[in-house]
Amino acid sequence: MTVALTVGVTLAGAWYGVAGLADGEGGLVCAATLTLYLCAVRAGRALIGIVALLGVCLAFQAPQAAAGMVLAERGRTEPVVVTSVEGGPQTPSARGRYLCSVIDQDGAPLKSRIWRGCGRTTRPGDTLTVVYDSKGSVPPRGRQARASAAGSLRELAPWAAALVVGCGAAVVRSYRLSHTVSGMPGQGCGEPGAVEVSSR
Repeated sequence: MTVALTVGVTLAGAWYGVAGLADGEGGLVCAATLTLYLCAVRAGRALIGIVALLGVCLAFQAPQAAAGMVLAERGRTEPVVVTSVEGGPQTPSARGRYLCSVIDQDGAPLKSRIWRGCGRTTRPGDTLTVVYDSKGSVPPRGRQARASAAGSLRELAPWAAALVVGCGAAVVRSYRLSHTVSGMPGQGCGEPGAVEVSSR
């Protein structure tokens, strides 16, 4: 449920141009809600921490995938001209990518720099093809071969699978503990009450 909500909320934000949702803030709310739920059922601090981390990672990864799905569904291609090339393997801030500043056919510069299709051999004056959203809800990006909505969704599969497994383990643990210490009060988030057994 949390995976579907995180992806769905982010996709809706990208589709309709709601910046707060498209940037992953809705996904972070979903992750926080899941964390509070696991605390309430005393799933164990270690598992709660792992699930919270995975939920945050999924929330941060979802915006790029959502933007890719939007562009795959209603994107339009347009040639642009490179005006400058920055970055590269020796530039940590660019994650080792080459970043191209470009202008459209009317000579207007694009606000975002393009890294897909921009490489070591790219020079000012070269032509690249970008995909842009006709409604302007997501920024343009360089055209990627075989790009599809399903392909963008598959990028989230490892994070989604890990989150599902983590949630399953946390819920199973809380279920077992609730039977082991049935009726005993907890001592904080994820910590069941101690059970002391004495014989006389």
